[in-house]
Formats: sequence, C-alpha cells, structure tokens
Amino acid sequence: MNVPETAPEAAPYTKPHDIVEAAGHPVGAGNMKPEYDYRLANEDLAPLKKQSWTSYNIFAFWMSDVHSVGGYVTAGSLFALGIASWQVLLALVIGICIVQYFANLVAKPSQKTGVPYPVVNRAIFGIKGANIPAIIRGLIAIAWYGVQTFLAAESLNIIFLKFIPGSAALLEPSFLGLSALGWISYAILWVAQAALFWRGMEVIRKFIDFAGPAVYVVMIILAVYLVSKAGWSNISFTLSEGPPMDFWASVPVMLTAIALVVSYFSGPMLNFGDFARYGKSFQAVKRGNFWGLPVNFLFFSLLVVITASATVPVFGELITDPIKTVEKIDSWFAILLGGLTFVIATVGINIVANFISPAFDFSNVAPHKISWRMGGMIAAVGSVILTPWNWYSNDTAIHYSLGVLGALIGPLFGILIAGYYVSAHQRIQTDEMFTMSEKGTYWYSKGYNKNAVYALIWAGVPTVILAVFPKLLADLGIFDISWVSNYTWFIGCGLGYAIFVMLERANPQVPSLEGLSAGVSDGTLDGAASTPASEPAAISAEIPVQKVTEG
Repeated sequence: MNVPETAPEAAPYTKPHDIVEAAGHPVGAGNMKPEYDYRLANEDLAPLKKQSWTSYNIFAFWMSDVHSVGGYVTAGSLFALGIASWQVLLALVIGICIVQYFANLVAKPSQKTGVPYPVVNRAIFGIKGANIPAIIRGLIAIAWYGVQTFLAAESLNIIFLKFIPGSAALLEPSFLGLSALGWISYAILWVAQAALFWRGMEVIRKFIDFAGPAVYVVMIILAVYLVSKAGWSNISFTLSEGPPMDFWASVPVMLTAIALVVSYFSGPMLNFGDFARYGKSFQAVKRGNFWGLPVNFLFFSLLVVITASATVPVFGELITDPIKTVEKIDSWFAILLGGLTFVIATVGINIVANFISPAFDFSNVAPHKISWRMGGMIAAVGSVILTPWNWYSNDTAIHYSLGVLGALIGPLFGILIAGYYVSAHQRIQTDEMFTMSEKGTYWYSKGYNKNAVYALIWAGVPTVILAVFPKLLADLGIFDISWVSNYTWFIGCGLGYAIFVMLERANPQVPSLEGLSAGVSDGTLDGAASTPASEPAAISAEIPVQKVTEG
C-alpha cells in the first residue's frame, strides 16, 4: 500500500542491534533524516555526513581488485595471444584507460550525493525500479564470491599439504564434490572473510590499504627469485608459441585484448560508486583511479609476464597460474609466504568486488529488514549453496549462467551514464530518492521509469543472444562467430546508452531540475556533505518537478 502523500511515514527509531555504521564511522554517519521513508533508507544507504577516503584509499581499492589469481591469469593471458609485446602493452594501456574513463563517469554521481550504486539508480530506474539493476549485480557477485573463495582455498590447501603431510588423507573423502580438506580450507576462508566484513568499511579500508602493497612486495620477491634462477637473457615478454603475426592479422587480436581488459573490470566498474561515495573529493577519486588503474595494472602486468616467462627455464614449462608457480618452488618458506600472499590477495578482491556490492544491493531491496551486514551475509551463504567448485572448471556452465548475467552489465552501465549525464544533466535531488510519495521526483510510473526498464530489455536481449548463442552455434559445427562474445560489454553499453537516450527524448521522464538549487546535487560541489546538509525536508518542501507524466 502506498504511503499517503500528505502524511509520509517517517523512518522509525532503529534499535541498536539493527544499526550498521556507514563506512565504519560512529552511528549517524548516514544522514538519516526523520522524513526518509523507512522502506527506502537505513544508516548504510543514506547520504554520508563524512567522506574521508583519500586518493591512496582508492588506489589501494584497485590494487586489491587487480592483485588476485584471476588478475594474474588475465594479465598473463594477454601476453600469450600471439602478438608482439609492444602490441600487448599498447592494448593493455588502451583497455585500462577506457576502464579509468568509465570508472570516473560512474564515480561522480555517488561521490557527489554520498549514496551507493543502487540508490543512485533510483534517480534513473525509479524508486522501485532501482532494485532491478541491484539484484542483477548482486547475483553476479554471489557467484564470483564463491569462485574467488574456492581459488583462495586452493592456495590454503597447498600450505596444509606442505606443512601437515597427514592432511593428504583428507583429499579422498568428499562431500558435494569437494574434498574434506577443500571444505576445511573453504570454511576457514569463508569465516575469515565474513569476520572482516562484519567489522565494517573502515576495517575493510585498512585491510585493502595493507593488502595491495603487501602483495606487490611478495610478487617482486618472487619475480627476482625466478629471474635470478632463469637469467635475464632467458626472459621473454612474449609468452605465445609459434611465429609472430603480421600487423594486419594482429589488429583483431589487439582489439580482443582491449575488450578482455575492459570485461575483466566490468563488474567492479559498474558498482564503483559503492566506494567512490567515501571519497573526500571527486578529484581525490580521479587521482586514485589514475594510480590504481593504468599505472598499477601496467606495472602488475609487467611483473606477471616476467614471472611467468621465468617459469619456462626454471621449471621446464610455462606456468601462468601463481598458485601452481608457488607450489613448484622447493622451499617451505616460499610456499608459506606465496600461499598466504595469494590467499590475502584473493580475499582482498572478494571483499571489494563481491562482498560490498551485494551488501548494498540486497539492503536496497528492503532497507528496514536487510542491513548492510545482512546483505553481505546473504551473498556469503548463497555462494556456498551454489557449490562453485562444481562448475568453475566447466566452461560451458559458466558461459550459460554467468554469461547471461554478465551480458547485462554493459546495458546497465550505459543506461546509468545516459541517465545521469544526458537526461539529468548531473542534477539529482538527493532527498527525493528516499520518499515513496507518488508526487516524488523519482516515482515515475508506480515507482518505475519505463524508459529505463524498456532500454534494459531492448539492449539486454540482443546482448545476451550475442553472449550465448555464438558458442552454441560453434559447438554444433554450424559456423563460428564466437569472437563477437568478447565485445558484448561494449555492444550492451552502447545499446543501453543509445536506446535510453532515444526513449527519453521521445517521452522524457528523468527530470532535469533546471532552475532549482535547493537540495539539488548539480555535480559541481566538492563532495556530498554540503548538499544533504542544505537540503530541505524530502516531503515537506513544495518543489516543482519538471517531469512529463505518462499519458
């Protein structure tokens, strides 16, 4: 039942055990105004009163996102595509600069308003419609949370087998496809990550501030050790075998490399606003993105290719998996240090990419029932139910499950960017994202902006088809255009952007708020604190809305 427009239901007083400190700050860090509807707001989703993250904190966030087993394998795979090293580096730089540009775009609305990704979407998809992108992103995060925890457990298994030889007996008994030792390692990491997450964003910030540089130190030590064993003359920056491609043959491969880089970062890039909201200024966020993306990723990739190249003369085979590389070293100290390092690295990316996102996403669905902590624990429990170890090694299973959900990331990104920069002109009424009034700025039609929903459908369907069917056709031996799947993010983003802009021009829904200043974040204020503080009450103010109603 809708709340009466003349008597909005205020957020009730929250019991102590329900309160989750926003960003680890004391209770009240979220600007919880009494007129906010309790079905839309809690301490975690409300605009922040204090934004304190520096450029280094954002830099450390991206380090945690890059420094993982998946990041290592992805970077190494770029140098094994059969093109020259300089072409790989060029493709890498272009790809990561694209990521940096889009990360800056998606960061701005959250940093300026102080709210996370799902709340920003209320201004574009509608008060209720914002749950659509939130749930999609949350489901993707749950699946990858399980996968990353499983990969970290593999590293922990190596340590157990090296230092507790008797643990090998636990490899035989299994339950639901995972060995007893695997369950022990998975459970240890599951509990450790949950405990870290439970402490709040400030503790997570401190962890990622430590984890990123720590992984670098160990990776440099590992690279120096292997190069000293192999000899610098035996190091090659090309990991592929066979004759090099000519220039024109290499162009499509370079484009594929660029697409792979962007696709790898597409998930955390979509909900980067969850972290950018804590930035002390938009300039601080952009500086952090510069050091954390092009600079960090380029240096990390060079370390990876040097380390992987050294495995050929040292171990007699090319190893692009850091866990297997550490396992090959005949030194208890190296195995302990390397194993723990990649455990820390994987926990880091899991927390920032796959724990924080669903925490906000699921809390957005029912803020009065699901706190930030509960949202994260839903993801953690769901990751176990999915038993990721059973399907992670099955390319087909990943393709037809995560491939479908992942194909929707592009359209969601395109719609958000088009809505904020083109339709809203970077102007958002922050308080209006927390009212269920049917006269509210972002109520649209029954809580949904149909333009955004239609754009997601019309852009999502062809993108999903291009992500799924080319592989199916190739497997059936009909014809092979599977290469097109590498570009689904770009295709989906472009379609989502173009279709939403077209629909908004034909039947405008997102208000431009031109001529209004009170309570409006217009993208120029340096941080969100001044905007929420100056806003009038969300419901009591009579604020005209430039909106075309459905007719």
